[in-house]
Amino acid sequence: METPSTPSTAEDTFPATASVVIIGAGVMGASIAFHLAERGVEDIVIVERDTPGSGSTSKAAGGVRCQFSDEVNIALAARGLEVLATFEADFGIDIGLVRNGYLFLLDSEESAEAFAANVALQQRMGLDSRMLTVAEVTELAPYVNTDGLVAGAFNPGDGHCTPEAVVSGYISAARQRGVRVLRSCEVTGFEVGDDTGSGNGTDRRVTSVITDRGTISCSQVVTAAGAWSGLIGELAGVDLPVRPLRREIMVSEPVDFDTTRMPFTIDFTTSYYVHPEGAGLLFGCPDEADDWSFNDKRDPNWLATLAEHIEARTPELGDIEAKRGWAGLYEMTPDHNALIGEAEELPGFFYACGFSGHGFLMGPAVGEVVADLMTGREPFIDVSPMDKRRFATTGLRKELNVI
Repeated sequence: METPSTPSTAEDTFPATASVVIIGAGVMGASIAFHLAERGVEDIVIVERDTPGSGSTSKAAGGVRCQFSDEVNIALAARGLEVLATFEADFGIDIGLVRNGYLFLLDSEESAEAFAANVALQQRMGLDSRMLTVAEVTELAPYVNTDGLVAGAFNPGDGHCTPEAVVSGYISAARQRGVRVLRSCEVTGFEVGDDTGSGNGTDRRVTSVITDRGTISCSQVVTAAGAWSGLIGELAGVDLPVRPLRREIMVSEPVDFDTTRMPFTIDFTTSYYVHPEGAGLLFGCPDEADDWSFNDKRDPNWLATLAEHIEARTPELGDIEAKRGWAGLYEMTPDHNALIGEAEELPGFFYACGFSGHGFLMGPAVGEVVADLMTGREPFIDVSPMDKRRFATTGLRKELNVI
């Protein structure tokens, strides 16, 4: 990656026109902007209603894994990990990447059989994933209560890193390539024109993005607004079936034992997980009852729910003290798979959203793929199965490995 000799140092001012407007400055939007600029696209504008990385990206657990049940997801995740592995060298920012692996704890023969099939697929795609016996789980994760477990699934190359650092790296590199980032700027609508000039309305195309600071004329738009992407789609008359789902995380005080080899550990049935975070540990689990709203406030009852999971599956970690915590939003689709493509009903309107909890780790690869789609290049992986039209044609493409 070469840095331009004359990076832009001008303050981000509101432009009247752009070639591309990207909605959302999380990891997805930042990565797309960077890759478009790398391909020579000029006049790119990112519109962010808050600040870069302030949405779901900054509230993610930071996990990066390749253990999925869908071939496209595995390929996107693997490419994302390749990028993150050299991110500091390429972008000059330490993202705190730790690769201690991902360990899934499985408590039913049905889950074990499904994961065994997934592991076989992952191995065929070049990953080091493998199934573990309960004895091997104990050896790898002695803090786990193995009562009821029948197997484990482990990939040593998986891990976790700092989401905000990744966004910062992409935003800085994109700015150096001339990308403008409009902060505190909210999209309120779109203008749509007749692509042919015939005036018959049969060839609709997005022509402008309307914001609370003004209107930007453009020829291409990308919705990368995470859990809010469905609302953005509504403004454009594009159906993006994305719903918000609340999730909460807790980070502990420093612990008095060595966590350097501790994997990102997930109890698959309950979606309870724990992984090292600095000198402490990071814990997460679903709410007792799902909250399908844009509520990202902490629930005072959630810590009790987390404590029950800790006691049941990792009781040795039960005495650890909470330090801080936060809540964020997953961007869920009906089949827990992403939406990637161009809206058939509105040419020029692209979308990369609905990642259902695994958007951060796929952001580096999806940015590359979407930039290819927008510039007429062939992506390294065919993402047409992720087009939103699947819901009306091939049907749901269920992803099993969602936490």
